[in-house]
Amino acid sequence: MTPTLPKIIFFGTEEHSLGTLKALVEHGTEIAAVITKPDAPRGRGHKLTQPPVKEFATAHNIPVWQPNKLIDIVDDIRQLQPVAGVLVAYGKIIPQRVIDLFNPGIINLHPSLLPKWRGPSPIEATIANQDTEAGISIMQLEAGMDSGPVYIQKTVPLSGNESKLDLYRSLFSLGNQTLINSLPDILSGKLMPTPQDDQQATYCSLLSKEMSQLNPETMTAAEANAHVRAYLGFPRSRLQLNDNSLIITQAHVSPIYEHDLSVKFKDGQFLTVDELIAPSGKTMAAKAYLNGLNTR
Repeated sequence: MTPTLPKIIFFGTEEHSLGTLKALVEHGTEIAAVITKPDAPRGRGHKLTQPPVKEFATAHNIPVWQPNKLIDIVDDIRQLQPVAGVLVAYGKIIPQRVIDLFNPGIINLHPSLLPKWRGPSPIEATIANQDTEAGISIMQLEAGMDSGPVYIQKTVPLSGNESKLDLYRSLFSLGNQTLINSLPDILSGKLMPTPQDDQQATYCSLLSKEMSQLNPETMTAAEANAHVRAYLGFPRSRLQLNDNSLIITQAHVSPIYEHDLSVKFKDGQFLTVDELIAPSGKTMAAKAYLNGLNTR
């Protein structure tokens, strides 16, 4: 156990919150409890599935709470005091009544350079917007949307070739290490947070299937390529070609027509498809898909 830290209640649900929980445990931090969302149906069979953090916590004999409403476990949290709160991708707004149970509040790892890209999809927004840099913020949670004061930020330059998966891995690796390094100073009061400039805030939205379509008439080829990289997995990037709706998983921008899966966009540049998911559901190289069309 790390002697400089109190016990921690960890809030998290998604796959990347599991990475943070693992990092804390491996560092020797004592986790008093994990709070996560209730089990939910997933996949085609709608099988009731545990959040990844629940499986990990159970395997490490850490108590797990899955309330429908956080106010239902206020007394349970009080019984564990004093504890610190750490939150990563929990997936629900935390009521101020719950935040106030912790001193100095709940510490949140957010994968953007706040106040830029407040909201639920900052990594996707960073790539889709063709930002030249990304980063992480360790902040003090407020009941508002990512509006709390910031303790520390780390910035990384972007090459313009990163995929969503690449950036998730690199930012959460950086964020986990930064969180672990800064927690002692945050919880002791040595490191104080700085208020965000609300006038500079930008917001990203919840991802939806309606965001998947690539439109050559309204997008540049560079915007389309950024879309492909940003929305891998979900909501993905769809392109209508030869009466087929194709899901594009890899592409590049080219000034010239290279093959029959090179599509001209509004700026005169081409988005050339390198890999796709065919209507059959199979992932394949563009050349393999074209060869299949030519042999019919």
